[in-house]
Order: sequence, then C-alpha cells, then structure tokens
Amino acid sequence: VYGPGHVTYARNITDVDDKINARAVERFPEMKPTDAIRRLTEETAARFHEDIAALGVLPPNVEPRATEHIAEMRHLCEALVAKGHAYVAQEHVLFDASSMADYGRPANRSLEEMEAGARVDVGESKDDALDFTLWKAAKPGEPSWQSPWGPGRPGWHIECSVMSTKYLGPTFDIHTGGVDLVFPHHENEVAQSHGANGTPPVKYWAHNGFINIDGQRMGTSLGNFRTVRDILKQYPGKVVRYSLISNH
Repeated sequence: VYGPGHVTYARNITDVDDKINARAVERFPEMKPTDAIRRLTEETAARFHEDIAALGVLPPNVEPRATEHIAEMRHLCEALVAKGHAYVAQEHVLFDASSMADYGRPANRSLEEMEAGARVDVGESKDDALDFTLWKAAKPGEPSWQSPWGPGRPGWHIECSVMSTKYLGPTFDIHTGGVDLVFPHHENEVAQSHGANGTPPVKYWAHNGFINIDGQRMGTSLGNFRTVRDILKQYPGKVVRYSLISNH
C-alpha cells in the first residue's frame, strides 16, 4: 500500500480489559456490558486524542480497536491450539509457555524471575504458572462474545498481536511501549505471534521510561500524579513536549 521510506504508524486502542469492564459497569449500570465499555472508551479516547494533538503528536495511519477484531482473535487462538502452543481448560484458552524454547529471552528474564511474577486468576486451570490466558471464559455482567469454547472475551496480550500483525504484517520494524510492559505483556506478545506465524514479530523494540517528579516515579499512589490536561493549563503543548523528549 505504501512506498519505500514511508512510515506506517499503527496505534491501537485496547477497549476491553478488567479495569475497563469494572469502570463501565460502575458508570453505566443500565447499559448492556458491550455498549457500556464502548461508551466509556469513546469518552476516554476523545480526551486522549485532544491531549496528544495538543502535544503535536502526529496521528496514526490506522487506529484499530480491540472490540472490532474479536473474530481475528478467535482465529489466532484456534491456530495456536492447532499448532500445539495453546490448550483449552474450563472454557479458557491458555498459551503453553513451555512450547516456546526461548520464552523469556526477549525480556531477558530468568525462569525464576518469571515464575515469581506469574499469577493465576480465579477460575483458571493452568498446566504451569507461566502459561497465560488467550481467551477468558465469560463472567456474569461482563462483555462477552461467542467462541468455539463458549462465551468469553480475549486476553490482554492477544489483542495487540492480532492488531499489530494485521496492519503491519507478521514481522514489522519497530514496536514501542512503556518499559513496564516488557514483561509479561510484550514477552507474551512475542511468544504468541511467533508461535502462530513461525517468525519473530518485531525487529526492534523501543521502550520509554517513566516520568519522574522530584526524583520519584509519577503515580497516583505517591500523590504526585499530573495529567497532560493539567499541565497544559500552565504551559503550551510544544513546551511540554520538548521538556519530555529532552530527557533520557
């Protein structure tokens, strides 16, 4: 579609996950779960677009939403099961981490480090603690879609694999994200994409660090959290952007 030298920029919107589901029910209890998350994420996306434009960030060529790619996610789950990289347990589909010999290598994590950070959600029946969910069985009051394993919804990691490879191909040049996503999110994204397509999905990873205020990571728990919208009341967007990108 694009000629040599052209940058194809894809930036996805993850519009279904545990926190979104909970907030949507809280905000719009009278609506169907799928309609509630759409209403909530439309509002959040609109604010994000305003903030990012104020900072002078160019818009992407494509901005896919997770909820608009459920069919492709089901297909990827089926492909991983067929290739022996995933299994079905209690209507969940789980990725078998042991099926990828280099699992943990992209994140440079040892087996002990990964096992220490692994968790098992209620209702999951994993063969191993490192296995992760590709498709979650439906819970009462949550948005869900039909699948060969019963009603459910996609896991967090598979959403990004589906959307990135659909619009950028099975192997693309640069994948960005926060350094806090290196493990398990990006590690799992590599494993499932590689398992399905037979090739590593990304040539180069670029992870940004955290914003620090007075030597501490900015966060709600520390009470030093500032939004872009707050800061733009004091400084022009170009000044904020320059300040952010002028630091390591």
